[in-house]
Amino acid sequence: MKKHIYIAAILGTALFFQSCDNSKNGGTTESPTNMGDSIVEVDTLKVVEKLGSPTDVKADPGIYQIKTLKYAYDELNQYIDAKTMETHYGKHYLGYINNLNTALKEANNNESNIVKLLKSEEAMKNNAIRNNAGGYYNHLLYFDIMSPNPVQLDEKSALLAKINETFGSLDELKSKLKEAATKRFGSGWAWLIVKEDGTLAVTSTPNQDNPLMSVVEEKGTPILGIDVWEHAYYLKYKNLRADYVDAFFSVLDWKEVENNYSKVAK
Repeated sequence: MKKHIYIAAILGTALFFQSCDNSKNGGTTESPTNMGDSIVEVDTLKVVEKLGSPTDVKADPGIYQIKTLKYAYDELNQYIDAKTMETHYGKHYLGYINNLNTALKEANNNESNIVKLLKSEEAMKNNAIRNNAGGYYNHLLYFDIMSPNPVQLDEKSALLAKINETFGSLDELKSKLKEAATKRFGSGWAWLIVKEDGTLAVTSTPNQDNPLMSVVEEKGTPILGIDVWEHAYYLKYKNLRADYVDAFFSVLDWKEVENNYSKVAK
């Protein structure tokens, strides 16, 4: 009987699963990516097994439920490999949702509005709620703004005009986002946010924190988020986080980012 075989580098696998521990309190911090100029000379995980379907992924009963992906796991494969997508969505994102529902139940918290929950100083004192609510919201945004057929900003776009006004050009914005993503030590996120006064800003947060939370330094509403936890890229890109960020821009759907902007723009 033929068996499908995983061929994995021991180092890559160990780092990947250690970094991706999605415990109830979400307390894992990944190793830094500044490893000098060295490149890990090992093969990434080569997968020959049949992939599952995003439609098969269901959260446990609770206040928050998983949103089905708009694309199959392998539709971004040129830039983000299918196995990473399947594990990221069907294991990590799902885990945050289930753990959030459990944490809310244990805390007798019935808040069903994720933005209100994240902005609640009292709720954010509970580390399990903070980490898993952040993980839920952050991944919801992340998966929504990627597409196998990304749409670029129109020349008459209000968002593009704001980007040019704030950063000088779209390329300069990408450069600042890449810098924020690659300089984030360990695990975290890079963000494009709309601040309370309507201005745009690039920022980053550790772990699963996001700019809606009162605990962060620079607050605002995220309209674009780049996941730089190692589980988002390590199978394909190993320690080369900058290459992953470049690949992310290739599947970033600016139409979705603009939709997010239009909801909060002043």
